[in-house]
Amino acid sequence: MNNEQSTQSVASQRERLGRIAYRFRQNPLSVLGLAIIIALVLVAVFAPVIAPSPRDAGYQGHPEVHFSEKYQSPSLEYLFGTDGAGRDIFSRTIFGLRLSLWIGVVVLTLAVLVGVPVGLIAGYVGGIPGSALMRITDVFLSVPPLVLALGVSVALKANLTNAMIAIAAVWWPWYARLTYGEVVAIKTEEFVEASRGIGASSFRTIFREILPNVIAPITVKISLDMGYAILVAAALGFIGLGAQPPTPELGTMVSQGRNNLPEVWWHSTFPGLAIFVTVLGFNFLGDGLRDMFDVEVQ
Repeated sequence: MNNEQSTQSVASQRERLGRIAYRFRQNPLSVLGLAIIIALVLVAVFAPVIAPSPRDAGYQGHPEVHFSEKYQSPSLEYLFGTDGAGRDIFSRTIFGLRLSLWIGVVVLTLAVLVGVPVGLIAGYVGGIPGSALMRITDVFLSVPPLVLALGVSVALKANLTNAMIAIAAVWWPWYARLTYGEVVAIKTEEFVEASRGIGASSFRTIFREILPNVIAPITVKISLDMGYAILVAAALGFIGLGAQPPTPELGTMVSQGRNNLPEVWWHSTFPGLAIFVTVLGFNFLGDGLRDMFDVEVQ
């Protein structure tokens, strides 16, 4: 009997996964988003191999300069042209993409590690402790994200590490709010009551029964937020509060190139397009995951 039940459970899981995958494939933009993200990740991983001049991006040392080659327009030799120091913009854009993806991963990891436990505890415990945690969360949510990120960045020294901390400070409340709402809806379900009934600890109930059931909306939100986190990081770099030159960060590169527009249009255009494609890919993918799991996130 146990073997039969196990077989039925496996078959049910396979059927459910098949339906989820089918819903995802039915949305062409979702598939396009997944393809874009896979391509960008591969480019980032193999950046030292793909980039024709990795040393121009500071790979294994300080970025090299070639003033005799400065402001070369796009050509077969320099696909994206060169900047004011004669560095290959194509190579720097590839490494800038690599850095942007890394920023997104670090920021959202920090946001999830802070926000999800806060939401789990506030939703499960409730009462005065839960209300206090959510009021603190609401204080952060009441400030526009970019304004809060700017405030934290200004308070700290302008560099890449502090920029990531500033963006994480913006993002964790959204995960706390999302998790809180899901926990409040789930904690009265029968399987949670059954866990309490058999004497399971609160820790076990939260992390073994409740958390697995909020993974789907959290995953969808992460996929949607990756693009926005990268965009905010680029905005901080653009105004000089993020990664500092000569680090090949996309927002910083756009900012450096704006002073020579429109003559040296390629300096800002290609890093800007890299930001655009990255954000677009994650938005398409996030929309697909939202439809696939049939969840709503803010």
